[in-house]
Amino acid sequence: MSKLDFRSSEDLLRLGYGLVPIIAGADKFTDYLVDWEKYLDPAVERALPMRGRTFMKLVGLVEIAAGATVLSGQRKLGGYLVAGWLAAITLDVIANRDYDIAARDALLALGAYAMARRAAAEEASLGEPGLALAGGRPEAEPAPVELH
Repeated sequence: MSKLDFRSSEDLLRLGYGLVPIIAGADKFTDYLVDWEKYLDPAVERALPMRGRTFMKLVGLVEIAAGATVLSGQRKLGGYLVAGWLAAITLDVIANRDYDIAARDALLALGAYAMARRAAAEEASLGEPGLALAGGRPEAEPAPVELH
């Protein structure tokens, strides 16, 4: 993992979309934060070839892998993985009628997708961050905010 610059929006997105899936994924094994099975739609659970608890542990492994991909600096691939995964979770929680959680996860999926698209645009501009997004001109970093 390359060094994080906390003034960089890309690095902040990478940190958030990397750490949160890893933490949520690890919690699928402990249920310390929440009982994750309650978000599994009963119809989906009945269709599974395994217990819901076992399925949630597999979900956790996928989340950990997706988060690790983002943290490794592969924002494009990791962003698409996290966006797709969050979109699938959104559909499940809609089926379970957890609309508030579905709205949050849909917004998070859009953010991860935007991160992946930005990384793809940067790759298309021959690896120069921001060029494809700023009309061929390098983006200026915003000035640091001073708190008084």
